[in-house]
Amino acid sequence: MMIFLIILACLLWLGAFLALPKRIILGPALSFCALLVLSFAKKDGYSIFHLTGGMQLSWLVITLLVMMIIMMQNPAVRQQSRGVVYMEVGAIAGLAIGLLGCTFTTNLNLLYALAIIGIAAGIFLGFLMFTNTPDGRDVNLPSGRFFKYLLAKGFPVLVTAAQLSVPAVILIAATGN
Repeated sequence: MMIFLIILACLLWLGAFLALPKRIILGPALSFCALLVLSFAKKDGYSIFHLTGGMQLSWLVITLLVMMIIMMQNPAVRQQSRGVVYMEVGAIAGLAIGLLGCTFTTNLNLLYALAIIGIAAGIFLGFLMFTNTPDGRDVNLPSGRFFKYLLAKGFPVLVTAAQLSVPAVILIAATGN
């Protein structure tokens, strides 16, 4: 059962990242479901990924908040998906770089912070790279729409990737670096 739940969580995260470019509202929801599924994975009666009730409640509130923000956006902005793939690739690369912090610290709070900072930097740099393509020239930095579009599309990507960072940090801590 444990292996089934881990595979299901991985598939849900894959679905979350695949859904972000087309239906951005589904990304954070599927990512939260994956985090929730992992909380049920147990071995010998002990949870593999110890996710406290407070962590689960916090991520639920954050997920609902970002979904409400997406629903309140202008429909024209909500339906656009330009640059989201660049942000996703940047988020995953930033997460990987942020998790390299385990080489110099074992403090879980610092590892979480480094992972989130890495994700945010990756999203920013990914979108900045997108603005240098022909499709992204109208939302480049001098246009004034850069930060509005970055926040509209980057915040859901940040929440989706940050939820992925939780079990990654726990796994790194459990393996002892």
